[in-house]
Formats: sequence, C-alpha cells, structure tokens
Amino acid sequence: MTRFALLSGLGHAAFVAVGLLIYVMATRIGRQRRHPSAAMGWVLAIVAFPYAAVPLFLMFGSRKFMRPQRRAAGMLAAGPALPPPPADVPGPAWATRLLAGMELAPPVRNARTVFHAQGAQAFDGLLATVASARHSLDVCTFVFGDDEVGRRVAEALRAAARRGVAVRLLLDAVGSLGMPAHLRRALREGGVQVRRFMPLLHNPLRGHTNLRNHRKLVVADGERLWSGGRNLACEYFLDRPGLPAWIDLSYEIEGPIALQAAAQFAADWQAASGRIARAVLPRPLQPGPAAGVPAQWVPSGPDHADDTVHALLVAAAYHAEARIVAVTPYFVPDDALLDAWCLACRRGVQVRLLVPERSNHRLADWARARALRELAQAGAEVWLAPGMVHAKAVVIDDVLALSGSLNLDARSLFLNYEVMTAFYGPEEVRWLAGWCGAQIAIARRFEARPPSWPRDIAEGVVRAVGFQL
Repeated sequence: MTRFALLSGLGHAAFVAVGLLIYVMATRIGRQRRHPSAAMGWVLAIVAFPYAAVPLFLMFGSRKFMRPQRRAAGMLAAGPALPPPPADVPGPAWATRLLAGMELAPPVRNARTVFHAQGAQAFDGLLATVASARHSLDVCTFVFGDDEVGRRVAEALRAAARRGVAVRLLLDAVGSLGMPAHLRRALREGGVQVRRFMPLLHNPLRGHTNLRNHRKLVVADGERLWSGGRNLACEYFLDRPGLPAWIDLSYEIEGPIALQAAAQFAADWQAASGRIARAVLPRPLQPGPAAGVPAQWVPSGPDHADDTVHALLVAAAYHAEARIVAVTPYFVPDDALLDAWCLACRRGVQVRLLVPERSNHRLADWARARALRELAQAGAEVWLAPGMVHAKAVVIDDVLALSGSLNLDARSLFLNYEVMTAFYGPEEVRWLAGWCGAQIAIARRFEARPPSWPRDIAEGVVRAVGFQL
C-alpha cells in the first residue's frame, strides 16, 4: 500500500511537472505574451487541479497562431500581401509606421465612404451591397439572428446565389448558436456556402474554442465593403415594440480596402476549416482615386503576431495632443492601456469615454467599474448613455479615427478575431468625432464613488475571471 501510494504520488508529481513544461513550452516557443494575472492563474490551476487544467490549457490556452515575420535592419521584409505604402496617402506617421512594422497592409485611397448612424440606413446599405454583387459575395458575422433581419438577409443571400454569384457565409459557432439549423440548411440548399467558425466540439489542433471570430463584414466582388459593429440581427438595426434598436455604427466603403477585406475573409474561411493562413490579396491592389478617402484595414487577433489594435491605442495615447474620444459597449482594458489614458489626462489631453449606463452583459458592467473610477479620478470625462450602445469608435485629435468590431475589453483586445478601419481623412475624422459628441450630449456624467469592500472584492474577482474568459 505504501509503495502504491509512493508511486501514485510520483505519478501525480510527474503529471504536474509535464503540465508545467507544456505551459512553459507553449508560452515561450509560441511567444504567447500574457497578462500577469492570466499567467499566474494558469500556473496555479495546473499545480492545484492538473487533471482538469492541463486539458483546458490545451483547448483554451493558446491565443496566437502567427509569429512575426523576419525583419531586416528594423524594417518589414517584403511579402506578396504587403505592397510598399503609397507616398501620397496621408495619416500620422507614428500610426502608419507602427502598423507597417506589425506587418499590416498600408493605407489606401477609396472612391466613396458612407457612415451609418441609423439602423434603417445601415440595413439598406447592407442589402444594397448584397444586391450589387456580380461575381462573389463574402459575409462574416458573429450573430445571425432568427428574426426579421436574419430572414431578410438570408433571402438576399439566396437571391444572389440564384443569379450566379459565389456566396460564402462565415458564422461564429458560439455567437450564432441561436441560429436554427433549418435556416442554415435553407441557405445551403439555396446555393450559399456556409461554414461555422470553431464549433464547440472540434479538433483542438485546428484552433481553440476560446478564440472567437467577432469580425463583421460584407464584401461584394472585392470592390465594395460593408462593415462596422453591427451583427445580423434585429436589435442592431430595427426598432421593435418596447425595444428600440441599439446605438451602433457601420459604414460602406468602395475602393481598394474592399479587396483587403476580401483577403481577410479568405484567410478566415480557411481558418474555419482548420488551415491557418495569412491574408494574401487575390489580385494586385489597384490604386484608388488621387483625391479619394484614405483608410487602412487594421485586423487584430490570433492570426496576427502582434496585438495590433491594442498597440495602436497605446501609442495613440502617448502621441495625442488635444483629445481622445472613445465609445464602446464594454470597457475592461488592461493596465497598459488604462495607464496610458490616465497619463494622457495628466498631461492635459482631453479624454472622453462613453459607455452604456447598463449594457447587455451585467458581468461586463461589474468588471468595468474599477477602470471607470481610475479614469475619472485621473481627470477624464466618463459618460453613461441612457440606452444600449453597441458602437465602437475612437478618435485621436483630428488625425485618426477608428471604427469597427473591437470592444475596449480584454477579450476583444487580446483573444478575439477583430477588425477596425482607421480613417485618416479630415472629413471622416470630423464625422466620427461629431457623432461621438452627439451621443455624449445626451448622456449622464459618471461620478466616481469609493465602493464598499464587498463590492470592490467582487469587482476584482469578476475582472480577473473575465480576463480569463
């Protein structure tokens, strides 16, 4: 019995040691930079509960599939998806150089950009983009609702397939859990190719369940792009009795950036089948009009070696001279971003943040409380919108505005597949700044109050758990 107990103890210790070795090797070899609380949480879990923690780490622990390409003399090595940046495209040098150093495609000029402040306008633009497709139509969404919007979009996709368009629909398997099987079956029978991104039950060697595709985009013929923060469900577009549509943003762009979005979709389509690949343009990028709208496609997620949007936001905080304005449904930043914004406040930059007074995720509201208090105490203006705000926008001075799918929380910044569009044109920056200002004008000012100690502990626990999730 004693010998058996000794052997069992040695076996247990060996399993723990192997688990820790797997963690170290996966983290170091894969260059998986982690928040200190996340790293400590995994190590403690592997030591205390190895038989549960090791399989969970293998399923959920990795957050990056790409490693940086080799850089020579401090510059990015040339590649087929990265043509040299056009010299005539404006934009702050600190931003465009940073994004080039993180292997992102350069800014391009586009023929037309239209922002959608209203849901009905956004829905009309979405259906018009689908109807305009002649050869190919690619659609990626996190949520596909079983409601009026979902059914109308499904019919529009089937109609495109009937007229000979190659239609592909990429659904996040978790975000679209509410989409009934009969609707997916009807789409497939109507000629639409449908893939689900990382189902809950799949081969862990082909991606991790914890890494969700939160991108929203519709690309017609690689020439016209519809994108932003709206999912394909009623609450993002249309009022219903007693349920007003959420405040959200989307936009249409006609020009070369649509081809970059098409390349991104093609890479995501491959990832959904278990083949991780970099986005590569399907054809040479044609220059846009000389006086066109300058914009840059800024994806972020496990398919990029760097946390691209997070790095851009931190850099922007240190380069901002006059203002940082942000709108987000959930605000749970990491310490680096929060500290950067607090320091911006202390050196005289006006920082204004708008979040919903009560979002659709109560845990996120609890997790954000500490960050809101710290930001307000540093001198920022924090505003609470009366209704649900799902829009994502950041404006830096008069030189840069971001809008897209990324929330200012740890999941979007470090785990999800996300995308933002960086707008560099003065008219687009002015429009987004004005839209943010209009939303702030009808909001209520947040007042930082010290929490009770039970609430402070609860907020810390929710924030720590939320970072892991």
